[in-house]
Amino acid sequence: MSGEDETMSAEATRRNAVKVLFVDDEFIEFRSLKKKIADLSEPRVDVEYSQSIGDALDKVKASRFDLILLDNRLLPNADFRETVPELRGIGYTGPIGVISTDISGNYFQEFPDYGVDFRIGKDEIDVQTLQHIIREYVTYDVPDFWKDDYSA
Repeated sequence: MSGEDETMSAEATRRNAVKVLFVDDEFIEFRSLKKKIADLSEPRVDVEYSQSIGDALDKVKASRFDLILLDNRLLPNADFRETVPELRGIGYTGPIGVISTDISGNYFQEFPDYGVDFRIGKDEIDVQTLQHIIREYVTYDVPDFWKDDYSA
């Protein structure tokens, strides 16, 4: 495949799928997300996994992502107050959602100050929630049959 063909193929993939980077130091969480969204056919979602903020930074530098779902606590960084500024610092301007088992801590109220677009509990992520997140935060041509559901 020539370089031009690869570029055209990448563009077609980008138009057809929402590209999500899932960053969590526990691989089982990624497997869980993949199972939860397996039935999601519209939009098509292409999920990549990073186990660390360092790996995530490398992937964001090398590729374009429409959305990043970031675990609140990644070692060696303490929490989103350290990891999200690193992602923003390399020029990522897309939506970042912080995911956590517990989002009740008072410091979660500060999330907009650190470049976070939304926060969500890991137990809340399912097909409907992901569709809502994509509709709210990712530029995507929403199918007509969704518009009825969201126009009320």
